[in-house]
This record gives sequence, structure tokens and C-alpha cells, in this order.
Amino acid sequence: MRTFNIKAKRTFTSIRQYGWIFTLTVAFGGLWYPWLGLLVFGVIFSLAVMSLYKGRYWCGNFCAHGSLFDQLMLPWSRNRKIPAVLKSVYIQAAVMIWFMYNLGSRFVAVSDLWGQLHFWDRLGFVFVMSYLMVTIVGGTLSLFFAPRSWCHFCPMGTMQVLMYKLGKRLGWTKKHDRKITLEAAVKCHKCAKCGRVCPMQLLPHTAFSETGQFDDENCIRCLTCVENCPAKALTLSTAHEARQVVAAPTNTAPVAKG
Repeated sequence: MRTFNIKAKRTFTSIRQYGWIFTLTVAFGGLWYPWLGLLVFGVIFSLAVMSLYKGRYWCGNFCAHGSLFDQLMLPWSRNRKIPAVLKSVYIQAAVMIWFMYNLGSRFVAVSDLWGQLHFWDRLGFVFVMSYLMVTIVGGTLSLFFAPRSWCHFCPMGTMQVLMYKLGKRLGWTKKHDRKITLEAAVKCHKCAKCGRVCPMQLLPHTAFSETGQFDDENCIRCLTCVENCPAKALTLSTAHEARQVVAAPTNTAPVAKG
């Protein structure tokens, strides 16, 4: 049976093309040099702050595991429909709780070594094992289903959605959050290609708001749909930019991309 999903280029920047090197360096190099795991602190801090303003933008543009899935695993993936169970909020909650418990218990165990020479190596190793687990589990799922299967219940992805909700409540997303935007309804061919190439297997063409924006909180703003739209009708825009386009008489006003 012919798959509904299309394999399309997803890596449009150097970070997304080669970010997988960071993943493999930490996950496997960390087995010999555990201090490499300490680099993950910077990753967690950066994605947490960014999500307050731009949702899951990190997932689609900076995530090293995302680079691994999109650049290395996509050619080998069956690219089938991601099972609904992997998208379940119950699975997301269960994995998040397990992740926090597992990480927390390891932190407690390592804390006993505070002040000793090998404390930092042991602490780094905690993150090395976490990266290795995601690489193995996420990589396996990417082969059997779709490259971004893991991303639907990734603890960091779940945390970003929660932080995004907080950012929206605080009003921090208004000026900074860029969403997939349909410049004009008349430009849309209803071909559904935006959904067929979406790494997260979302369906933008069925859910644009009155302002022409795709509001799904799981959208990773990766621009794959923008780059592959036959009508070139999609952009990545703030709410203010989207309103300007909708208000334009000919709906041809330029909108910032990226």
C-alpha cells in the first residue's frame, strides 16, 4: 500500500543538517568521556527559555536528536503513520513522570559524591545515558514508523508545550511566536501536501484559524510545509504579521520568513 506521508527534505540550515553529530558525540562519546553529558544542561536551559516565547521552535530548528531523525533516519524509515497511542496524553504524562523520577533518583545518588573529584563525571554520565536511551528508542521507532515518532511523547517536547502554555498566559508569545500562516485562502490548492510532508504528521490545511495561522501546539515550526507548498502560500509569521496579510486588499503583502 502506498504511504500517505511523503519523504521530503527537512534540513534547511547547517544546524539541522549536522546537529546529529552532537547527539552521537554525547550518547556514545560520553561512554568514554562522561563530562560531555554536562553540555546537556545548556540544551535544557535553552529550549525551556525559548519555548516560553516560541513554543516547540527548538524541536524543529535546533534539536540534535531531531537532526538525527530528519537527516540520518529519514532515508531508512518506513515513514508510516505514527500510532495514535504514541500521541496519547497518557503516554506523554507517563513518560514525563518516568523521566523526572529516573533523572531525579540519579541526581540524588550522584549528590552523595559532591566535593569528590569524579562528581562531575558521574553527573555528566546521567545525561549521557539519557541521550543514549533517546537515540536507541527514538531511532528504532523512526525505522519502524516515522522519523519523528519519538517527538510526540518526548519529555523535552512535553515540557516545551507546558512552558508555551505558560508563556501564552503571561503574554510573552505575542510578539515573538511565529506560526505557519496561510497568506490567502484563495492560494491554497487543497492538495494536502503540507500535511503529507509534515514531520509530526499534523494537518495544517485542515486547521488554519480566521487569521490564517496554524495554532497546533505540537507544530515544531520546521518550515518543511512552507518549503514544499506548491502554491508558495505558506509563511512563518507572528500574529501581527498575519493580520497585516489578511487585511491587505490583494493578500500579497510580504511576510517575514524564518
